[in-house]
Amino acid sequence: MLPELAAVSVARTAPAAADAFGVAVKPSGAVPRQIGLSRARLATLGFEGKPGQTLVVPGKEGSVVVAVGVAEAPAPNELRDAAAALVRAVPKAAHVATNLADAASGSAAEVATAYRAVVEGALLAGYRYAGLKGDPAARSVLTQLTLVGAGSPAGVAAGQATAAAAANAREVANMPASHLSARQFAELAVRVASERGLSVEVYDKDRLTQLGAGGVLAVNAGSVEPPRLVKLTYKPRAKSKAAHIALVGKGVMYDSGGLSLKPTNAMSAMMKLDMSGAAAVFGVLAALPALKCPNQVTGWLVLTDNMPSGSALKLGDVFTARNGKTVEVHNTDAEGRLILADGLSLAVEEQPDAVLDIATLTGAALAALGEGWAAVLGTDAGLLDRVRAASEATDEPVWELPLSRDKYRSQLDSQVADMKNIGGTYGGAITAAIFLSEFVGDTPWVHLDIAATMNSDADKGWKSRGATGFGTRLLLDLVTNYTK
Repeated sequence: MLPELAAVSVARTAPAAADAFGVAVKPSGAVPRQIGLSRARLATLGFEGKPGQTLVVPGKEGSVVVAVGVAEAPAPNELRDAAAALVRAVPKAAHVATNLADAASGSAAEVATAYRAVVEGALLAGYRYAGLKGDPAARSVLTQLTLVGAGSPAGVAAGQATAAAAANAREVANMPASHLSARQFAELAVRVASERGLSVEVYDKDRLTQLGAGGVLAVNAGSVEPPRLVKLTYKPRAKSKAAHIALVGKGVMYDSGGLSLKPTNAMSAMMKLDMSGAAAVFGVLAALPALKCPNQVTGWLVLTDNMPSGSALKLGDVFTARNGKTVEVHNTDAEGRLILADGLSLAVEEQPDAVLDIATLTGAALAALGEGWAAVLGTDAGLLDRVRAASEATDEPVWELPLSRDKYRSQLDSQVADMKNIGGTYGGAITAAIFLSEFVGDTPWVHLDIAATMNSDADKGWKSRGATGFGTRLLLDLVTNYTK
């Protein structure tokens, strides 16, 4: 059910068996001899050596050399995109070799980061969701990636782990809701946990009722598919200095809007992706053993669909969340925050050092920032700084919006309950985050709204068409580098 990415190896020279050899070409200086063309000839063919630009040069016996433009001192994000461009330039190549990682220089750590970035870019560009197509051509062609150069075992291994994590998140998010219910996702999580050495607990509807998870139960009330809450726990071998970080992922397997029914349009067709937050947390937890993360991480996957029926949650209904707060529902299509309320409440009860949630939460975030940025809000400046640093390292852009309780909290006031689930017409991403902040207490908390970045309409950089897996690598970077 989960994708198999290309195998990765390191060699001093390009293997003769490689279908394509990607050669780094900087904007000035001598052209590498492997290209076989002068700089003037490259310019005639339209290749100027701009970062990420490619030119395929036919070689002997069907093999090709690909000129790949890189900066004089390429940054990891540029190498990641260059590797992605290389793989897409030769879509029929099963075995791709490249010296891109050796275009970078510096300390051992910087070289490792370069190798990691090239592996991530190539493997994520090579990912394809075959879905239910019978045509084998729809599947990924890339089966072998060879990195030509001195190599970095740590960088290669990290790149493989992080690319696999993002690909796993993409795979489950891309699956139609008819093929991945909350129960099926929970079963997959149990199997992967067993394979990776993670602890796992699955809370069914009866257990959620006992826990008082009123938000999950309210959203699930209109569905014939029962909800699940999956708790995945990773613990490092050395625990003396380990921090404990909790990750909570929104997992609405399909969002019809409930009785606040969505219109039939392209966005509604993408609502199978409304569980992309839970998919990202799943991808993160599955990768932690391979990365030997030094911190304890608990992942909470809050899973249900949101459907209309005679038993569905109604406007004006009031439910009680896990932490005892009562919520009046004014829009059943603002459901993600209702299930996250219970997930966050349970997460902070374990007293982690930090808690982060990730969710395809609001169209307001898309309206505010467009498709290139995720919104980030939080209660702790230090944790927000860590998120921004991880964002820059992984090229998963975030932009902070103000968590202005003094200006916006009154919009959530209710006449009959502790709060409503929506605010006014404007600032919806902010009022949604303020709603969530009611369920984290004093625990340092950050909220990632990835509604704008969950999907890509085309292959671009490290993103492939469809579910992007956005946030997976960002959170992996954060939890593996987090210190108390």
